[in-house]
Amino acid sequence: MDLFSQNYQENGQDKPLAVRMRPRTLDEFLGQEDIIGEGKLLRRAIEVDRLQSAIFYGPPGTGKTTLAQIIANSTKAEFEKLNAVTSGVKDLREVIKRAEGRRGMYNKRTVLFIDEIHRFNKSQQDALLPAVEDGTVILIGATTENPYFEVNSPLISRSRIFKLKELDKEDLIKVLTRALEDKERGLGGYEVKISEEALNHLAMVANGDARRALNALELAVLTTPEDNGVRRINLKVAEESIQQKAIRYDKSGDNHYDITSAFVKSLRGSDPNAAIYWLAQMIEAGEDPRFIARRMIVHAAEDVGNANPHALMVAVSAAQALEYVGMPEARIPLAQAALYIATAPKSNTAVMAIDEALALVKSESTSGVPAHLKDAHYGGAKDLGHGKGYKYPHSYPGNYIKQQYLPDELLDNKFYKPTTNGYEKKIKEFLENLD
Repeated sequence: MDLFSQNYQENGQDKPLAVRMRPRTLDEFLGQEDIIGEGKLLRRAIEVDRLQSAIFYGPPGTGKTTLAQIIANSTKAEFEKLNAVTSGVKDLREVIKRAEGRRGMYNKRTVLFIDEIHRFNKSQQDALLPAVEDGTVILIGATTENPYFEVNSPLISRSRIFKLKELDKEDLIKVLTRALEDKERGLGGYEVKISEEALNHLAMVANGDARRALNALELAVLTTPEDNGVRRINLKVAEESIQQKAIRYDKSGDNHYDITSAFVKSLRGSDPNAAIYWLAQMIEAGEDPRFIARRMIVHAAEDVGNANPHALMVAVSAAQALEYVGMPEARIPLAQAALYIATAPKSNTAVMAIDEALALVKSESTSGVPAHLKDAHYGGAKDLGHGKGYKYPHSYPGNYIKQQYLPDELLDNKFYKPTTNGYEKKIKEFLENLD
């Protein structure tokens, strides 16, 4: 039975709200403007029914299966669906056999949607490859795992990867509002009054997952008794429905800035316990983890600097880990980076040096680059004296020779003043020995 053609069953009230409210067209689809917005490649391909093999990759509830359903509703090709959890090579071969028959007898294309394609093992993915390669089927795979790790390279090379992101709070509020107003598929048949803080809580705690937000909303509405014909959803009901207590944290208000400030100051102040606590506050409140990662990258350079150069690498690695594994698992590398930065020796000489240099560049004019440092490689440069007198450090003992590198007017300026903290002590000793 074609899952995507069961319109009556999909819209039946016995189905979860998230299923009933699944967008049917691109115009109903919310979010993912980077790949499905007006004029974007995927949207154009769906609209003209010229889709090629693709893999939709992203967290749960971001629209992967919904996009597949929209394609099923709009394509002239036959649409088949398999779930990698419950299907095997036999099922694949049956689909491919039917696709070969359609192509041979009716010259009709077949689009094969495989949900959770990462669950197929190597042999199952290999069985699919020839049919994708010769065009017997147009593959659409959906996965929550990074396909570059979980899907065979030959399939990857024959497919376009589309990465879907968590829906932002504003999109989720639109999804919830639409469900409350829709009388055909949603909760519009009920008289519902939901407080703004309850709506915001559901949207924020869902962490970009529309399915989770809609399921919580449905539970809230269906379990709330009527009060003079009205079901009133307040923050307490929203908390119970999504099973998460509201934390006093407004991502656009004072509390956001206060907790971020406390986190940063705990990192700077070498208090790992406080750093972890404020990190947990931000994660639990639904703060964008990319924002957290960016702050740690900045402060690894600003507050630790060359006292421990590895701090910046750890922070950047945590940000990359976040992109690879996503939340909630990425809370662990984020915590590791926070602890590393908090417990590292501190030095802010990098920010002091660059800010002092920038101020000088803006306020003072100089004679420019000394002649011996100028590029002598382009035509006529040597005739102008460029590079003349430059001493190549590697030609001297210790790979060092004293010479002028600053403009004449700035010879006495020292922007970088290393401390004796951590590794910077060695830098300080190295520079002093050069003098």
